[in-house]
Amino acid sequence: MSNRSHPLLQIRSEIDPLKTILLHRPSRELEQLIPKYLDEMLFEDIPYLEQMQKEHDEFALQLTSRGIEVLYFENLLKETLAQQDARVQIVNTVIDELHVNSASLKEDIRQLLLSRSSGELAQTLLAGLSKNEVPHSADEKRLSFYIKEGFPFYLDPLPNLYFSRDYGTVIGNRLSVNTMKARARKRESMLLEQIARYHRRFTSAGVDLWHHYNEKDSIEGGDILILSPEVIAIGCSARTSPEGIEELAERIFEKDTGFREVLVLQIPFARAYMHLDTVFTMVDRDKFSIFPGIAEHIKVFSIKPGSKGGLSIIPRENLKKTLSESLGLRGIQLIETGGGDLLTAEREQWNDGTNTLAISPGCVVTYRRNTVSNDILRKHNIEVVEIPGSELVRGRGGPRCMSMPLYRETE
Repeated sequence: MSNRSHPLLQIRSEIDPLKTILLHRPSRELEQLIPKYLDEMLFEDIPYLEQMQKEHDEFALQLTSRGIEVLYFENLLKETLAQQDARVQIVNTVIDELHVNSASLKEDIRQLLLSRSSGELAQTLLAGLSKNEVPHSADEKRLSFYIKEGFPFYLDPLPNLYFSRDYGTVIGNRLSVNTMKARARKRESMLLEQIARYHRRFTSAGVDLWHHYNEKDSIEGGDILILSPEVIAIGCSARTSPEGIEELAERIFEKDTGFREVLVLQIPFARAYMHLDTVFTMVDRDKFSIFPGIAEHIKVFSIKPGSKGGLSIIPRENLKKTLSESLGLRGIQLIETGGGDLLTAEREQWNDGTNTLAISPGCVVTYRRNTVSNDILRKHNIEVVEIPGSELVRGRGGPRCMSMPLYRETE
């Protein structure tokens, strides 16, 4: 893992040149998906892992070929677990959060986890621990084992981990370890927080946190867009609560004097519009990709520091006008996916046509399959870097969802 002269964390715009990013390469956790538990695991289909990995490798290659440093979650976790104090802390936290009532069974699982090598333990924490992996004699099995025998895991797998955008967000020079809405994803944030606490790459940078994984109110990274060094947009969605937004805004205004406004964009609470970045992303300083028709359904609020402390919250009427005024730009372009055709837009939005990852101003990564939306971006002078996504998209997320930018170079 290379050392850089710049600090580890710096994000003050969605579109500044990307230098360091955190990814998770899909692995064995995806092979633990079975049809009857798809809803519980937040999936609608079972991807083909080998093809999925090839597609993800192409994504990473497109980044590294442009000089972007790619860090991998599993590698960071394995290196963190090599430290004894970190290993014990992480295993203890996992055991405390297990939905297992038997103290003796919990202790058996604890000892089993601690007996594994750093690499084996990292894989177990991500791919899950099945009941068959824990030794049981017939007289040791409790009634709950038989009643709940249909569910095969003591420790659930984390098939959504490759959507690294959601569980952590760099805002300014600090990391927000986000509180995930769904139980199926909460361990993702816990592991990230332990990496930030123990891994030398983070500790040497003196990383501070805006938010901790176990706070009460949910907020997820797919809803957080850093529009400029002064303005942040946060979606109020099915996954991000208004209380979580207010708490984060208060902390940012108190500790980072650069940011002066948080724009809250309330989107319809629907699976198809899971996060703000499924319908709205920034592709250049004055250009945004947007799902057609959604602007009329977005409620906009401006949050600024109150004159006497607290927050000043003002409803706004028009998304485009608000963006123009807040960013100090005379002309804002909202580029509709699907070329404005609703049928095409709905099909390509389902395949994350709006979920672009900017790697520099006016240059974005998208799925190749969204041909109409990609052509529309090009017609607006946006460079489009296409990646395959026939299997990656089955988890309902695009290039932005699959990435956690850690450092962007300010211009």
